Amino acid sequence: MSLAAKTTRYRRLARLLGHRWRRRFVFLMGGAVTALVAIAFTVMADYAHTANHLIRTTWPYAPLILCPVGFGLIVFLANRYFPNSQGSGIPQAIAARELSDPAARQKLVGLRVAIGKIFLTLAGLVCGASIGREGPTVQVGAAVMFAIGRMTPRRQRGLIVAGAGAGVAAAFNAPLAGIIFAIEELSRSFDPKTSRLVIAAVLVAGLISAMILGNYSYFGKSQATLDGIDAWIVVPVCGVLGGLAGGLFSRLLIVIIRGFRGRAGQWCKRNPVRFAVLCGLAFAFIGFLSQGSVYGTGYDQARALLEGDEGAGWSFGLLKFGATLLSSISGLPGGLFSPSLAVGAGFGMNIAALFSPELFKAVVLIGMVAYFTGVVQAPITAFVIVTEMTQNYGMLVPLMGAALIAYVCSRMVCPKSVYHALAENYLTPQPPR
Repeated sequence: MSLAAKTTRYRRLARLLGHRWRRRFVFLMGGAVTALVAIAFTVMADYAHTANHLIRTTWPYAPLILCPVGFGLIVFLANRYFPNSQGSGIPQAIAARELSDPAARQKLVGLRVAIGKIFLTLAGLVCGASIGREGPTVQVGAAVMFAIGRMTPRRQRGLIVAGAGAGVAAAFNAPLAGIIFAIEELSRSFDPKTSRLVIAAVLVAGLISAMILGNYSYFGKSQATLDGIDAWIVVPVCGVLGGLAGGLFSRLLIVIIRGFRGRAGQWCKRNPVRFAVLCGLAFAFIGFLSQGSVYGTGYDQARALLEGDEGAGWSFGLLKFGATLLSSISGLPGGLFSPSLAVGAGFGMNIAALFSPELFKAVVLIGMVAYFTGVVQAPITAFVIVTEMTQNYGMLVPLMGAALIAYVCSRMVCPKSVYHALAENYLTPQPPR
């Protein structure tokens, strides 16, 4: 081989290696940036929750004005200035991965959408809406990765999946859950080449989150256990009831967001802001019935129930269910993760009344997994994320069993995953609501 041929060969090899390392660098840098954005989002969300609590403490009747006016204003801003920022954000990330046109992806996971998503979600939390920041963090993470990914356009789909997984990892300080979520819910397949880069990006996001916020457990350390074979009856009971309830929530959400038939459905489509105002007013009414327990993400109530505190009241699960449904169908930007876990904890408290008091904490924990699985229909993500958030690895097998039973029961009520069903709205655009 001549010297010129060898030189050409070495140059090609150098370019190939350079491209590979640049692609890896983009994934790792994207994971780091996503983590920093998620951490900032977390801090701001805490301030927003505190602001809502201060408003309600200062004037208990404030929600009667704040909720309907706030809901309407947020939906107006979302529709007018930040289209595709409504809802959880996970359906947008799923749709963006499926699309092949970069311009179409830009509309779903562009930086403009991400900025609107953050600030409008924070505004919703100030109003007390029953929403979470985790779903929005998925869309924001996908947007960050998509923006950085212009350095390596050949891997845009993998970058969107990596950004979504990194968002979950940073939001919950649960890197394993972020990886599972990215594979199970976003990609629904395992491509060895891309999956390695996705895992690396998620791990970087989780590491940075742990370095800045500390290696904390989202819900603390649960001490719940199932002692004795006879106690395992709670697993199928929670699995069936939680799966059916979660499936019902998803079915209602899909039907209402897609638009139901009749004059009422047509009116909602033509008047999205007025519909949001009505949802806000109904939400405020539920807030008064619950004595304020349904406002916000539901984190405090879920953690208290996991610790054995029944202060939320027997009606908390049902009222939180209604509050979350109203917040979601109104068109507000906001996620389902935290509110669904809180609803599951509330239903778990109700189911625990059927069993021995010693099983209360275990039933609440299993109820969280069962209902959450019923809503998102991602059983592996559900039991992994709750296990990481409570650091209760001794309950892993019961949680797995409840998640699988809940998944089967949920599919009986809602045949398609809520996120993938709503993603179809972005793949096949519907008339504006």
